[in-house]
Amino acid sequence: MIERINFWEIPELWHYFAYIVLPLCAAVMLGRFYGHVRLWWKVGRPEQRWDRLVARLGRLLKYGLLQVKVLRQTYPGLMHVAIAWAFFVFFLGTALATIDADIIKFLRGSIYLAFKLMLDIFTLVALIGLAMAAYRRFIQKPARLTLTRPFAWSLVLLFAIVLTGLLTESLRLAAIAQEPALQTGWRPGLAWWTPAGWITAQLWLAFGLASEAINRVHLWMWVGHAGLVGLLFLTLPVSTLAHIVTSPLNVFFSKLDRPAGRLAPATQSAEGVAGIATLRDFTWKQLMDAEACTECGRCQDACPTHAAGGPLSPKQVMLDIKHALIAHGPALLAVNGQDGGQRPAFTGEVIRGATLWACTTCGACVAECPVLIEHVDAIVDMRRYLLAQQRADTLLMTALGQLRRYGNSFGKSERQRAVWTKGLEPKIKDIRKEPAHTLWYVGDYASYSPTLTEITQATARVLRQAGVDFGLLYDGERNAGNDVRRVGEEGLFELLVAKNKTVLDKCEFQEIVTTDPHTYNTLKNEYGLDRPVYHYSEVLDQALAAGRLPIWRPLGCTVTYHDPCYLGRYNGVYDAPRRVLAAIGCRLVEMPRSRARSLCCGAGGGRIWMEETGIKERPSENRIREAVALGVQYFVVACPKDVTMYRDAVKTAGLEEKIVVKDLIELVEEAMVGRETR
Repeated sequence: MIERINFWEIPELWHYFAYIVLPLCAAVMLGRFYGHVRLWWKVGRPEQRWDRLVARLGRLLKYGLLQVKVLRQTYPGLMHVAIAWAFFVFFLGTALATIDADIIKFLRGSIYLAFKLMLDIFTLVALIGLAMAAYRRFIQKPARLTLTRPFAWSLVLLFAIVLTGLLTESLRLAAIAQEPALQTGWRPGLAWWTPAGWITAQLWLAFGLASEAINRVHLWMWVGHAGLVGLLFLTLPVSTLAHIVTSPLNVFFSKLDRPAGRLAPATQSAEGVAGIATLRDFTWKQLMDAEACTECGRCQDACPTHAAGGPLSPKQVMLDIKHALIAHGPALLAVNGQDGGQRPAFTGEVIRGATLWACTTCGACVAECPVLIEHVDAIVDMRRYLLAQQRADTLLMTALGQLRRYGNSFGKSERQRAVWTKGLEPKIKDIRKEPAHTLWYVGDYASYSPTLTEITQATARVLRQAGVDFGLLYDGERNAGNDVRRVGEEGLFELLVAKNKTVLDKCEFQEIVTTDPHTYNTLKNEYGLDRPVYHYSEVLDQALAAGRLPIWRPLGCTVTYHDPCYLGRYNGVYDAPRRVLAAIGCRLVEMPRSRARSLCCGAGGGRIWMEETGIKERPSENRIREAVALGVQYFVVACPKDVTMYRDAVKTAGLEEKIVVKDLIELVEEAMVGRETR
């Protein structure tokens, strides 16, 4: 019966290499990785990430082993999975071979043939994946990749390991083919079980090498292969391949219990101010994030600010943290975890303020990252420190001052918040004075912006037609604080939450509805309310499904829909607005970047309160051009800020004759009453 022969024709001296030198190399690798872990643990602040181990293992299986996020992009996804899975199979094959050689003999007969076939197939898979990687890195050269020599050398090393393994196997098969005495138990059909090795063996035979020469080449090819594996072990922790270990660890420790739309509370730096000032102020998980970065650049490609020519690259933020940790981390370690007073400046120095303030906190980088890095949390933490130092945009500081004084970013009296209700009959309930089923939390832009008054009034009319019993807080409402928190003003956010909850606690209602996705996100995820919060598109969807909203004139128009970041990507509300559009007779044409990959309008994260400088094209203009290319009549939005941003973008891009920006509610009312609202 055919079976695996351990160390075929390899002198005993070299057996020690396999059993002593390679394990020593592996031990050095583990020791060097321990150095990384020690840096994260000792330099970074504590953070609880050890809960729910079963859920974490499931996430590791999904994102680390099956690599579902890697596969979202076809070419690089297949390339990476081919390489990763091939080396996983090689590792498994080596483990099985070791068990067979030293513990229990089981690789014989059909089991051994299946074992050979598996390794042979994945040898080809690895070579294909590496060829795809070489083509991508040396021919395509996408800008998002880090195109440096270390990555090229890593690719060469992996290719050399796979190739020498294949050549070693082929030399063994060539020797067997030449020596009938060695063919005991080997059948001609073996070629079907190791096709790649068998075909390559024919090349050696074609050269006419004698058996002795083949055996000699086989020995040195085996030694070279083993030596390259040892080199991989030794260099892995400091090479571009370190993510083989750090990325699965990062996936395992990614956040589970906290919704995507909820930020972690602010912590104080060692200097006694909020946020991150130095490396010591990052949590150990945030430092792990930085070292887990594979430098694939998917986050950079998805970033609206980077696409606009702004100074932000989420990838570079992670790399700046990583390089600073490597450079300064060892010096920060001391006997008892003290840093001896060494606290090199980081925020505002290593990562410039302009980079951090450019972020819209849209979450596209987090959504795209295949290893679940949490870029936004780190950026907001660094913003908290900059804001505490008054190192922020003048317009932003003005807006925050107005929010603190008036409860809104417009700097208008709270008594003007409900001016838009004038002329509406009957008068909308004041929920502070009489109960209602639904509290409509209007938000700043829908309340104060004169360009949005008609849309806000239309919302009131449609809600009434849908039979919704609703009321307002009137001058008791304050900005909910979503963007206040994301610019880093945690104290003001807490003040706004306290004031709003004081009012809410005195009112009788069953649910909250809002037209503003930013308000929706923070009320739903950060207020700790015991009543449900809905976006108005969800309420409309429910009313249409229940037949409570009469549609007299299906519109029959062609539209595209923009997914707001804080409604879609952060909270998963994608289908309700689309069902509403279908119910009122609209034909929806999806944009190339839709749902979780929707492009941010550029207003989030407080950017709407800041100056726009040094950009090639605003994200909102880029988005409008994308919509115009579809040939649709209407660009439909479901956010007051989006109405403002995109109507302005249509004008500045000179596309007024090409497309019209409509709020979802405008189209619903048009279908209800049979009149156009353009």
